[in-house]
Amino acid sequence: MDITTLKVREMRSLLDEKKISAKELAEGFVSNIKAKDDTYKCYITTTEELALEQAEKAQKIIDSGNATALTGIPMAIKDNVCTEGILTTCASKMLENFIPPYNATIMEKLNAENFVMLGKASLDEFAMGSSTQSSVFAKTKNPYNIEKVPGGSSGGSAAALAAGFCAAAIGSDTGGSIRQPAAFCGVTGMKPTYGRVSRYGVVAFASSFDQVGALALDSHDCGIILNKLSGYDLHDGTSSKNPVPNFTDKIGKDIKGMKIAMPKEFYDDGVSKEIKASVLQAAELYKSMGAELVECSIPSVKYVIQAYYLIACAEASSNLSRFDGIRYGHRSTLGETYEEIIKHSRSEGFGDEVKRRILLGNYALSSGYYDAYYGKAMGLRQLIKQEYNNIFETCDVILTPTTETTAYNCDAKAVTDPVHMYQGDMCTVPVNVAGLPAISTPCGYDSTGLPIGMSVVGKPFDEQTIIQVADVFEKSFTRIAPKLI
Repeated sequence: MDITTLKVREMRSLLDEKKISAKELAEGFVSNIKAKDDTYKCYITTTEELALEQAEKAQKIIDSGNATALTGIPMAIKDNVCTEGILTTCASKMLENFIPPYNATIMEKLNAENFVMLGKASLDEFAMGSSTQSSVFAKTKNPYNIEKVPGGSSGGSAAALAAGFCAAAIGSDTGGSIRQPAAFCGVTGMKPTYGRVSRYGVVAFASSFDQVGALALDSHDCGIILNKLSGYDLHDGTSSKNPVPNFTDKIGKDIKGMKIAMPKEFYDDGVSKEIKASVLQAAELYKSMGAELVECSIPSVKYVIQAYYLIACAEASSNLSRFDGIRYGHRSTLGETYEEIIKHSRSEGFGDEVKRRILLGNYALSSGYYDAYYGKAMGLRQLIKQEYNNIFETCDVILTPTTETTAYNCDAKAVTDPVHMYQGDMCTVPVNVAGLPAISTPCGYDSTGLPIGMSVVGKPFDEQTIIQVADVFEKSFTRIAPKLI
């Protein structure tokens, strides 16, 4: 038995029953990383020594009978999450030497669980992208086909999980950055409701969209992890004070009578035929279980890409203004005046995509253009939220494809042409604009063997229901793991 292929709760049972040790489990993943990550480049920084120390500590807790759900579980952490004393680069030259003096709130929560950290997973630079090919340090490959992208920006986290380089992973989702790579890499990715999990200590991209979430081999494991991450945080004014339920409580309950919305805009000609067929087949399975499929429409969603990128870039231009080479980040050796040092530091430290979004954001916020662009985008955001609310007045969840295509080539137009790349977020961005919870889980494979993902979207703070709905499908679906080279 390869213990590195097991689900989190299966590892938990083996650890608690003393059939394996925490050190043995950690060593299994460390061995996999050493053997194969030079090919797949999932990690920017690996923490083997720390992982083994944490495993030994976890074992003592397990032996004392005080283990909790994640004690001794080896995980990957996206490299935009601050980890005290451990390099946090955001995959950018701007932060290539940044070692945080503190932990993000989610790291404090995971450390309280006595989890095992295997390393910091790669991402698109400052989480801006959908391919993980803009990473300065590790351009991650898809474990199903190394010629394909793993998605992004949490591509390193998703690929590490799919490749067997961790038991679960932490990602962040601004416009689909957990769910899209989960779909491309054939794993399950959960984006909670905005505010459900603290963002404190997570390097900001677009603050009104960013949300931390989990990637695992199924929705049940995502729920287990989310149980430990969620809750109000005094350090994060946007975190929610809503009570945190047990997100796995509805698993196994009947979905008979549940109404599943099917918005027509997500099933048009822009979605590949194979993806559409797989998601519709999943919908029919739900129907056979007694759920009702409800056709509906979200008319304003055709403008969502434009609205999202205007708002997100505006927020990014503000958030990234602190990285000037003087207060934070890479400092150029060129320039003599204050302005020259900043200009050279930012020119050298930021990559093309980050610069592009800063420029777009500054333009949208500039005098004379604010009302015409940013103001209208914010108005559209409210309209999209209302259209989702209208659907949830009569339906329990929404079912859509996660992506319009399966994973594309590393040199494809979707990587090299920014507008083409932005359009590829059509199926994921609306959820972030509306601040809703969503989970992507595998529902099929295309003719070349690449994974297909479907998304279950829920009402605000109703993560329990979307985990329930995803889980009932997963019980009838056989996931095919990639064959690593």
